[in-house]
Amino acid sequence: MRSKPLRGFLSIASAGLVAFTARASLADHYRVPSASMDPTVRVGDRIVVSKLAYGLRLPATDQYVVTFGSPARGDVVVLEPPETDHLGTTVDVIGSVLLKRVVAIGGDVVEVRDGHVRIDGEPVDVPEASFAEGGGPDFGPERVPDGQLLVLGDNRGNSRDGRSFGFVPASRVLGRAVAVFVRDGHAVLESL
Repeated sequence: MRSKPLRGFLSIASAGLVAFTARASLADHYRVPSASMDPTVRVGDRIVVSKLAYGLRLPATDQYVVTFGSPARGDVVVLEPPETDHLGTTVDVIGSVLLKRVVAIGGDVVEVRDGHVRIDGEPVDVPEASFAEGGGPDFGPERVPDGQLLVLGDNRGNSRDGRSFGFVPASRVLGRAVAVFVRDGHAVLESL
């Protein structure tokens, strides 16, 4: 008699462990809470994120079992927010995630003026960027340390991003956003 409830519990626990592992290591979905990535991704959109984009990570850690590459310029990524900004002030969004675009990688000399990005002194065309609310704060020029990234929102004038909290370690990237699958309450499939 006792073995039947135990088998049921073990079955439920095993299913929960498989679901947790898949969501933590393979793919996940998020609802977008802010307009910082507008017009690419809008408030309320639901996005699917490939957690395998850069490697297979152990669940609930930032340790990779195997890596497949690293974030590239132009990738839209989901990342853990930094604990402090570039001035050492505690950031109050711990426990949430950020959706941003990678604009510079380790070794790049990056500068942002009026929302426009320059890498190594050359302008970078980012067609997804919106300047409807201005360009936001300026940044740099500064060399991105190895293993670090500069991430910006596409809505340059309405985005709390790397210009306020500085570079982020690539290890804080949880995955690459690959598509919007719900917009305005309707199923869509819009690649990012």
